[in-house]
Amino acid sequence: MANYKKVILKRGKDSSLRRFHPWVFSGAIMRADDGIEEGEIVRVLTENGDFIAVGQAQVGSISVRVLSFDDIEINQEFWRERLRSALHMRQAIGLAGHDGNNTYRLVHGEGDNLPGLIIDCYGETAVMQAHSVGIHVSRYDICKALIDVAGDFIKNVYYKSETTLPYKASLGQENGFIYGGSDENVAIENGLKFRVDWLRGQKTGFFVDQRENRRLLEQYAKGRSVLNMFCYTGGFSVYAMRGGAQLVHSVDSSAKAIELTNQNVALNFPEDARHEAFCEDAFKFLDANENKYDLIILDPPAFAKHRGALHNALKGYTRLNMKGFESIKNGGILFTFSCSQVVTKDQFRNAVFTAAAQAGRRVRILHQLHQPADHPINIYHPEGEYLKGLVLYVEDM
Repeated sequence: MANYKKVILKRGKDSSLRRFHPWVFSGAIMRADDGIEEGEIVRVLTENGDFIAVGQAQVGSISVRVLSFDDIEINQEFWRERLRSALHMRQAIGLAGHDGNNTYRLVHGEGDNLPGLIIDCYGETAVMQAHSVGIHVSRYDICKALIDVAGDFIKNVYYKSETTLPYKASLGQENGFIYGGSDENVAIENGLKFRVDWLRGQKTGFFVDQRENRRLLEQYAKGRSVLNMFCYTGGFSVYAMRGGAQLVHSVDSSAKAIELTNQNVALNFPEDARHEAFCEDAFKFLDANENKYDLIILDPPAFAKHRGALHNALKGYTRLNMKGFESIKNGGILFTFSCSQVVTKDQFRNAVFTAAAQAGRRVRILHQLHQPADHPINIYHPEGEYLKGLVLYVEDM
């Protein structure tokens, strides 16, 4: 039993932890030892003094992120064991160590029993991201454990948490390599090459979570005119071109995203006249290009990052999808997504249903999509299911 400071729960507030949910909310705490600093390891006890969990303290509505329900010390062996488990799962599903694919998520926070930690791998570089102060405090221990476990193929660790940590924590965080260093930023996904901007790009530099959905889109692309809205790095565009699309147009309001998209298309299909990219607002572009495309991808950034924004987010998804339904050709296929964690599958589907009715189109669901296996959902933490998608066949009434 480690000698950590204690957090004592109110009577009856241990039920979610008994069901192995990995968060302790502030309202569940009766009292805590003095002097607990954010990120510090604490033991969580019931009102009667029974041990229930060990985790990292933080400021906010989530007061403790649970690392273990066993009364253990959080040391190097702990980090090694958790990272080893995460790696073995990726090897078991054919991702880690696969020649045709060196792009995958190695650690997915609560889904891998490491709340607050994200690690994405791009070739020999792992990009580590902390979403809690506790993970930030432990970053060098985690990095050492990662090299111990995966050093045969991970040669560099880039730490990127400047925008994911609480700004009030005053941690002085900055992005950069904390192990090794490399200028090589081309990764391979299902045999396609992508330039990953982990320095300035969103998330860890690439949306790894759409890998299987991009591959599905490839199967539908042959002979179609494709519009990839909110294209970011052009992932869907590149897959559509390999799938034999007649033309592919990529649209994003960010000039940097358009530059990345053009680079990635050129990496795989140099001087291919089928592709053109546009730096424009999504709604304006759709208004000006109705009935031009028979395959459209709507993959916007998260419309809601907290529950307070849910109502406006659902209105936004309805408006965007209505515009997609109005714009697509008769017999077209629409891929539409939400990556907002607070939007449930049913809420997203209802927003799309409303959009279809308002647009007056006949719509059939071909596929219901979700995040891939390297973004696992802890069965005790259903909040980890964040990516929702529908593939729809759209006709005139």
